[in-house]
Amino acid sequence: MSGHILVVDDEVGIRELLSEILTDEGYDVHLAENAEAARLFRSARRPDLVLLDIWMPDTDGVTLLKEWAGSGQLTMPVVMMSGHGTIDTAVEATRLGATDFLEKPVTLAKLLDTVNKAIKRGAVLPRRSPGMDLSSLGKSPLILELKKRLTQIASNTAPVLLLGEPGSGFEICARFLHQPTTPWVEIKDRARLVSDPLSYVETLGNGTLFLSDACELARLEQKGLGLLLDRIEGGGARLVCASSRNLDAMVAANEFDSRLFYRLSSLAIQVPPLRDHREDVPDIANIMLSHLVEEGACPVRRLTTPAMNQLRNFDWPGNLPQLNNVVRTLAVTALSAEIDAIDVNRVIAPIKQAAPAVSHGISFDIPLREARDAFERMYFEHLIQTEGGSMTRVADKSGLERTHLYRKLKQLNIRHGRRLDEDLL
Repeated sequence: MSGHILVVDDEVGIRELLSEILTDEGYDVHLAENAEAARLFRSARRPDLVLLDIWMPDTDGVTLLKEWAGSGQLTMPVVMMSGHGTIDTAVEATRLGATDFLEKPVTLAKLLDTVNKAIKRGAVLPRRSPGMDLSSLGKSPLILELKKRLTQIASNTAPVLLLGEPGSGFEICARFLHQPTTPWVEIKDRARLVSDPLSYVETLGNGTLFLSDACELARLEQKGLGLLLDRIEGGGARLVCASSRNLDAMVAANEFDSRLFYRLSSLAIQVPPLRDHREDVPDIANIMLSHLVEEGACPVRRLTTPAMNQLRNFDWPGNLPQLNNVVRTLAVTALSAEIDAIDVNRVIAPIKQAAPAVSHGISFDIPLREARDAFERMYFEHLIQTEGGSMTRVADKSGLERTHLYRKLKQLNIRHGRRLDEDLL
């Protein structure tokens, strides 16, 4: 037989015994004494099979399996091993993607039969292209809160509106809400919403319909989306829309249909930009780098600590796509296996120079008053959006009395739920 097997077990006797047996059978065997060693090996290469012990002192095998699944690295068969296995543990491991389960002590015949079947299965299965999912966005309090909110509404089929900046992870959140055994349908050709909006129903079933740019819909396209929503509501299917613009403000400016907006925003979730959870950037960058290695796009690379600090300290106005482009450039153009801070600076320095003194869309080359007005306009539009249009909460958050708040909004020409020419102004 042939194939590369990674054995992960904290008991040296078991590791050595398995290595001896499998080597005699013609397999190339690598040993890892704990989860950390297994992580390092998996980051460097993809084995043909992993024999993974469940009970280990640093990180248990099921948690490591979850990590690999979440980071897109579970692209090889994994057989779980345990001397204290239970049916529940086996079911959980299988649900997460484990191929099989061996209970210790393992007979020689059972071991070889299981390994042989797993290796063969891994050889015929199509190689999955690793991708990002919600766990890839990090473990910061902000992302954990986002995951909790999405988990709370996962079983609800009401429309969901995802709000935030372009590239902040709309599709990742939508796919988290998606039931994996049902169809995933994305509205890419918005013209179909005008010519034949109900044609989407044919393939949707009880799956997820995703629209990545609701704020870009023209009036006739909005009408078509409303007709489509009429058809799928209450039927088990779910519409998930994303918007990088303030739809409330667009409604006030008569650019977006108010009835459609209120239907879409029945469940609204704010997705944070990358700079708001910058502590997650090193982990995200490492996941992106491992994906590139997995795809064969570059040799094995490693980000040094100074390099990760450089990435963490950048603002990432382009969010995840921009970070991915930088990581790809670093991976392909680095002259050594270790990517250092000098490499990172080499790649992001031109990005900083290409943006002519702009912070969040505000140029530093304009008069102070214009810059202040631009910032205040963005500030209040953001508060209005995040607080769902509640002027009471906006007043509380901004620290302004309501009379002063309405006066300020009128001065900045910001429209909202109530008229700007009321007597109190």
